[in-house]
Amino acid sequence: MKRARLVRVLVALATMAGLFTAAVGTLTTPASAAGSPITITYVSSLTGPAASQYKDSQLGFQARIDLQNAKGGVNGHKLVGVVIDDGTSPTNVVTGVQNALSKGSIGIVANSPVFFEAAKYAQQAGVPVTGAYTDGPEWGEQPNTNMFASDRGSENPKSPVNTLIGKFLRAHGGTVVGTYGYGVSPQSAASAKGNAQSFKLAGGKVGVLDTSVPFGSVAFTTQALVAKSKAVNALVPSLDDNSNYALATALTQAGVKLKAVLYATGYEPAVIGSPVWQALQGSYFMALFRPFSLPNAGTVQMSSAMQKYAHFTKNQFPTFSQYEAWLGADLMIKGIQLSGSDPTSAKVIKNLRSIKSYNGNGLLPMPINYSTVFGHDIAECVWIMKAEKSGFTPISAQTTCGVDVPGTSTASGS
Repeated sequence: MKRARLVRVLVALATMAGLFTAAVGTLTTPASAAGSPITITYVSSLTGPAASQYKDSQLGFQARIDLQNAKGGVNGHKLVGVVIDDGTSPTNVVTGVQNALSKGSIGIVANSPVFFEAAKYAQQAGVPVTGAYTDGPEWGEQPNTNMFASDRGSENPKSPVNTLIGKFLRAHGGTVVGTYGYGVSPQSAASAKGNAQSFKLAGGKVGVLDTSVPFGSVAFTTQALVAKSKAVNALVPSLDDNSNYALATALTQAGVKLKAVLYATGYEPAVIGSPVWQALQGSYFMALFRPFSLPNAGTVQMSSAMQKYAHFTKNQFPTFSQYEAWLGADLMIKGIQLSGSDPTSAKVIKNLRSIKSYNGNGLLPMPINYSTVFGHDIAECVWIMKAEKSGFTPISAQTTCGVDVPGTSTASGS
């Protein structure tokens, strides 16, 4: 899911205290002399309710760090990557970020559904944050000009409704849509509303708009029966993978006949051949990052690094969260590179804001201009993959794009 989620389940503090102590114990101060190490901290939900989406995501972060160090680091400085597992806990993400800041991390790569709880501490400390625009609207809101989403460019949190979802589902036979979002997540709910409105603007009917799904839920029997009663034949949920798959299974078991299904996430290697794979056959998945099956310089570089440093097989492709972690580290490294031989957090922020064309070495569908994008809307383009018996197949080598509808907002879905 590409939206925020607030989690009600807290991981035991005693357990997490040990994780935080171990994680931040190796932090060093920002480089102040030539050759001194530079620490970058990665924050994610490797355990807890969101682990199905984020587990092993740190492999992408660390592989990018290792690749850079193999090239001699940055301006003669070795990079030290530190990983913090927040356990999907709003309390623990704050503790972890505060500890990282107190130990002198030059920057934070955030890839967590609860990072919005800790964002203000990085902003107050004047520390740059790169990473995934998946947790909340703070990436594009004042005063968080220290934040640089490496996937979406810190866009306007009230961006207009886009035509992509509606036109795609309608073109593939959908006439009545079901959209779903987490009740505790403003971003997830807004996404569900925006998708419903996109479908409606494309000439379809909204059968179900459910923004009350409990975070991480895998119980969808009731929702499936409602969808069947409303004659839903198109589906676009704004949920995490575990919820998406459980919803697909429940709909199949209830006899819901879907003509068009589009998932925001789920293009993952582990799902191929899994128990839910049969229920996903014929479904479409958005790929925000260039698939490895459409190779270019960026995919070749990442694939090689993941094989060397993360022990990937030659044909293995990364999860959504591993892409996010890789790009978060990549963007942070570029900010440090631009800051010369004596980098500081303030210099990194200034130089990241000066980047006018960042595309993750071709992993992104279009370049991001960080000098103008903060708080503004950006175009919507993705690659679309189809689940088939042998795996995921791109429907085209080109991206599928939509246009914004003036006078609308995903915040209200109107």
